[in-house]
Amino acid sequence: MKNSDDFLNFLPCDLSIKILTALEGPSDLVRITAVSRNWRHFVIRHGLCKHLSLQMFPQLSRVERVNELGGSTKGHAGAGSSNFVEWEALEREHRAYAFLARCCLSTTAGDCISEAIIASSTDNYPEESICNTLEPRDRVARTASYWSSKGQKNPAVPETLTYRLIADLCVVTEIKIRPFQAYFQFGYPIYSAKSVRFRMGHIKDADESCQDSGTDRFAWTYTSQEFEMAQENRLQTFKLPEPILCIGGILQIELLSRVQRQEIDGLFYICVSHVQVVGRPLSPAFGIQILEPPEKFVLEVQSYSLPTLPEQMSSITSLQMRVRDLEQILNLLQGNGGEVEYGYEWEVESDEDEEEFDME
Repeated sequence: MKNSDDFLNFLPCDLSIKILTALEGPSDLVRITAVSRNWRHFVIRHGLCKHLSLQMFPQLSRVERVNELGGSTKGHAGAGSSNFVEWEALEREHRAYAFLARCCLSTTAGDCISEAIIASSTDNYPEESICNTLEPRDRVARTASYWSSKGQKNPAVPETLTYRLIADLCVVTEIKIRPFQAYFQFGYPIYSAKSVRFRMGHIKDADESCQDSGTDRFAWTYTSQEFEMAQENRLQTFKLPEPILCIGGILQIELLSRVQRQEIDGLFYICVSHVQVVGRPLSPAFGIQILEPPEKFVLEVQSYSLPTLPEQMSSITSLQMRVRDLEQILNLLQGNGGEVEYGYEWEVESDEDEEEFDME
């Protein structure tokens, strides 16, 4: 393109920025930079990829700086070295934010939970542990699989379930929760919550154990609005109003208010059969370094290869399920030596039965 035909030479800088930031995303800006050297310098100089990335994920406003691990740092002494260092930092940010946007749009979404950390309360541990919520089935052999809170006289008492995700940076789009229906109690009651809310963030002190549900252990970078939960035995989908960048790999589910009283003791409980967190992990391409105080972090580019969901996750989950099945079977055989049953006594619901809740 000839300089005489370049509109950037004729329009005010602010107007040019307004035009270019009206593009759909950083990937379009990357294409723009291929038009000419002048356009490339303009996009990088004004940090337009970073600007559009912040529009996509406001959580990135906490980024203090961007590092490229394994990249060579060029040193230039003498006059003009400060300008070089500044330009190098701008180029590094341009590459990082453009690639981050590409990862968010190109990678496949899947279940991002790595492990269950802790529940605010558990009625019978470990039989009704939060770990049971990673099991898709609500029955394993002859045993019910679910997490149960402790009973409360006051139905307004909330509960929390805290999970670690498979990457320190994950783009989360929706959370799925299935309340537990007590098929072994009269009337088959469903112990759902009245509503749910979600928090995402990181552990404040990496050296401390996160086996504490207290909010003082975590720094939350995002808190959703409340979603109404139906008192139904189905995997309910709670779709976030926009994709959220979870910084630090910690997600907490707040279960607000109880709706079901147990007939035996007259107390209110919340029980959950299964939880899924749907999103896209950004590791190993990206990592983070939490700064002190923990309001800021360093965005680290560890690789410019597109991240994928770990293939071994499904095999690990399957292995854990089989080990648990064998433990249950062994206990049953040691107890009465009877025949072991598998699966449900009723038909498994299909994905078409899922109910979705959108937050406008």
